[in-house]
Amino acid sequence: MHSDFGRTLDAVLVYEGGYTNDRRDPGNWTGGKVGVGDLKGTNKGIAASAFPTLDIKNLTDAQIAEIYRVKYWNRVHGDDLPSGVDLVVMDGGVNSGPARSVKWLQAVLGETQDGVAGPITLDAAGKADAPKTIKSHCAKRLGFVQSLAIWNTFGKGWSKRIASVEASALGWVLTKPELEREAQQARDKATQQGGGAVVVGGGGLAAPDLTGLPWWAIAGVIGLVVAVLVIRIIINSQRAQALGKVAKEAV
Repeated sequence: MHSDFGRTLDAVLVYEGGYTNDRRDPGNWTGGKVGVGDLKGTNKGIAASAFPTLDIKNLTDAQIAEIYRVKYWNRVHGDDLPSGVDLVVMDGGVNSGPARSVKWLQAVLGETQDGVAGPITLDAAGKADAPKTIKSHCAKRLGFVQSLAIWNTFGKGWSKRIASVEASALGWVLTKPELEREAQQARDKATQQGGGAVVVGGGGLAAPDLTGLPWWAIAGVIGLVVAVLVIRIIINSQRAQALGKVAKEAV
């Protein structure tokens, strides 16, 4: 058993802002839905929807650490997860719930997705390739947040955070040259996808067969394909930037 709780908490809090009370975010309402309950906000990733009785705006450092340890770290069994994996599972749990984050881990490991980090899951995590687990977990997490109705509002910030968490976690388990290769691969993907967007937008060559469709339908399909490519470009650019930063800081 090891404990990365201290540095994991520090890493998580880097990506958490201060106090916010955006009315559009259901997490800021004590009822868990926009307009339901009181608008108490979110502070350091601690949302009113999860802790409706707390004075969210005035949480102390001690309260924050205790909440993260009891409600997130302990529930994902962070002490029993490999370094780096503990960070991505913990951070995913903070944003989307510990059970869901554990399910992503179980899906990556090919285990039953019951959301409980039990002995079988922890044993599988310990035996798995940590860098692959980290990247695959973050990919699962990204896919989930992209499916949410509020993706268009918060998506760019979410994907940037996931990229940063992934890079930080990989920085705990990879060497400087390995991190540089990961960053280059992400840059190459963004460049390749950028070329695809140009091809589709310019001539429709990469689009599906649109024979027989009216011009407005063709334009809509091409626009959708380009939009998807642009999102992928942004995501891989964010990953490249985050990985490049961690690689630069690595010894």
